Amino acid sequence: MIRTLMIAAGLLALSSSALPSSAMAAEPYGRNVTLKEAKAVAAAAEAEATKAGVAVTITVVEPNGAPVLVWKMDGASYSAPEVSRRKAETATAYRRPTKAFQDAVKGGNLNAISNGALAIEGGELLMVDGRIVGAVGVAGATPEQDGVLARAGAAAVK
Repeated sequence: MIRTLMIAAGLLALSSSALPSSAMAAEPYGRNVTLKEAKAVAAAAEAEATKAGVAVTITVVEPNGAPVLVWKMDGASYSAPEVSRRKAETATAYRRPTKAFQDAVKGGNLNAISNGALAIEGGELLMVDGRIVGAVGVAGATPEQDGVLARAGAAAVK
């Protein structure tokens, strides 16, 4: 019993120190993103990618991480679908953009990724009425470009 309590306390300490400080003010989950919304997210991100001259994969997931849409542009790398999915899953699982983890790691907090979070910019929450309805992950360009494209896509559901 005591050992179980010690393990639980250790996990609690790890989880609170492993996440960026914004973890304390996490947004609540809402309904699931619709396919129509997911298509609008992907179209907005693709339009920005086309302007920037990059080929990416855009993945939209529900709040539980289940995929709704995977949109791979012609010429996107073969690894981009997996990376975009993981970015979207990280954003929705931890209720924050993946850039929060990237910034935490850059700041020296390696515990930020000990929980399996992907610490690469390009995963953004999809918010409707102040609630998380899903997330978008973009991969295939630089992390900064992926972030810009993901934010453009996320803006399509506001």
